[in-house]
Amino acid sequence: MAYLPHTEEDRRRMLETIEKNDVEELLEAVPEELRQKKPLNLPPPSAEMDTVSLLRELASVNGDLDSYTSFLGAGIYDHFIPSVVSHITSRPEFYTAYTPYQPEVSQGTLTAIFEYQSMIAELTAMDVSNASVYDGGSALAEAASMALALSKKRNGLVVSKGIHPFYREVMKTCLTGQEVEIVEVPVTGGLTDLDRLRDECCDNTAAVIVQSPNFVGSIEDLKEVGEAATACGALFIAVVDPISLGILKPPGEFGADIVIGEGQALGNHPSFGGPLFGFFACRDKHKRSLPGRLVGQTVDEDGKRGFVLTLQTREQHIRREKATSNICTNQALNALAATVYMSLMGKEGLREVAQLCIQKAHYAREKINELEGFSSPWDTPFFKEFPVRTTTFPGEVIERLKSKGFLAGVSAGCFDSSLDDVLLVAVTERRTKEEIDKLVELLGDLGGT
Repeated sequence: MAYLPHTEEDRRRMLETIEKNDVEELLEAVPEELRQKKPLNLPPPSAEMDTVSLLRELASVNGDLDSYTSFLGAGIYDHFIPSVVSHITSRPEFYTAYTPYQPEVSQGTLTAIFEYQSMIAELTAMDVSNASVYDGGSALAEAASMALALSKKRNGLVVSKGIHPFYREVMKTCLTGQEVEIVEVPVTGGLTDLDRLRDECCDNTAAVIVQSPNFVGSIEDLKEVGEAATACGALFIAVVDPISLGILKPPGEFGADIVIGEGQALGNHPSFGGPLFGFFACRDKHKRSLPGRLVGQTVDEDGKRGFVLTLQTREQHIRREKATSNICTNQALNALAATVYMSLMGKEGLREVAQLCIQKAHYAREKINELEGFSSPWDTPFFKEFPVRTTTFPGEVIERLKSKGFLAGVSAGCFDSSLDDVLLVAVTERRTKEEIDKLVELLGDLGGT
């Protein structure tokens, strides 16, 4: 244990205090056959300068979005992030902040979270937002659990298969062991089968859940979905891309009771698939069933504005038996990045980002459809992501373009075997016309092969 900073005298005194002769006595509970009997197979120590050189050499083997042009999507997107976002999130008072249980010393963190909640509520046209959850998948699981709790005697969920497959799997896992009837409505021609959805809604339906834009990029008719949910007395849960709300009507205007989604696009880097954060908003009448933290505004004894944690029915709080959830958390740093991003962009900036996405994505699809061996499997309204049916196996397309410095998209067949010949292509505001034209050129070289 030489790597510990304690002196021999420190160790002697500690062992004496707990009445042990040596450190080995502390390990007596570990079975002999499980103990390490020989030194670890590690290289010898090296100087800091040599270690840094080695790490740089190893890191150079990996690719990143500075060395590749990315058209990846399927839930995580390459949006532009203003440099000030990282400057603020890297400040030690935010970067090292822990749970703001003590409001008198946590006003900065609480203020940021309150601003985040306010922006998410306005963006989704809902009344209340919590202080975020783990990611889009856990947000869906929390929303489903919340709807079941609110509906009490109902235990059915009508779920569109247009929702991200990973989200649906997380939801099913979290609901395991409960008597919940999940009915999955198929996607036909890129959109949720609304006739089937209406047929599946019944007196036992606690919630109807639809994603728009859905997993294959199509924009769903949320008005029809909301009306179907209302007709059977169920809650309406909408899963959305926050950037799309810069140009599309928010779910709150279609009668949604709960709005959730993945917030990575709001100022967070794709990294290696995380960390992410899920946003979660609902109607005011449901706020006491909201999972996670909620920051409220108040005044102190001098009448000055201040912020506190409120409605803290979480598993680690004193009312743990009344907790609304036992898996939720506050992804505060990621949510802070979203707060800074939304503050910088404002309404007009977010609308401009959304317009650039939709314009560039439609230009890209139009050009790709002109190529031999590539076509759109269906013609539906879409935002920034669209499917491409290809006569060349999508996995081969991806690998061959990767060698050219382009990440062409995601193979939809990895998520749904019925889409084995479909490549999902996402185009954000970061992609230039030159990059899109180059992608089309590279795809054209593969056409028909």
